[in-house]
Amino acid sequence: MLERAIYLITGVMASGKSTVAELLASKMEKGVHLRGDVFRRMIVSGRAEMSAQPSDEAIRQLHLRYRLTADAGKTYYDNGFSVVLQDNYYGEEISRILDMLKDYPVQIIVLCPNVETVKKREKMRGKIGYTGFTVEALYADFMKETPKIGFWLDTSEQSPEQSVEDILLHFAE
Repeated sequence: MLERAIYLITGVMASGKSTVAELLASKMEKGVHLRGDVFRRMIVSGRAEMSAQPSDEAIRQLHLRYRLTADAGKTYYDNGFSVVLQDNYYGEEISRILDMLKDYPVQIIVLCPNVETVKKREKMRGKIGYTGFTVEALYADFMKETPKIGFWLDTSEQSPEQSVEDILLHFAE
């Protein structure tokens, strides 16, 4: 059984974050899955989308979504739940979210399947995430800029269930 904590899952788009986060939360006695993207989609008008060269407003809205996700995660945790936060925390942004969660037990999980697997998964998804930049460019930046902290898991050859099993084994009490 996992200890009650806030589990932060990150990785490039199409790395399997949503699927793995949902499965992981379902394995907890009292588990919550918070998708940061939900807060982005709540903006009905005036939403500024992220891109390879994001506007100041897009970055401000990204940081707002991180704050809302962190606040919701802390509230659930304070009420007895384990929480899986899942979003695109790239590079220095992982430090930003960790600072927002500094008084809470946080376990970091970085999903890092190889580029070919990400490309395959992107084609199979019902949405397009890679607009204005390539999988290769985002992957290279993510791997170079993201601090090597937490549990990095290459899920290239794994089903989501296998990935969750590895996470459970890694963080088992």
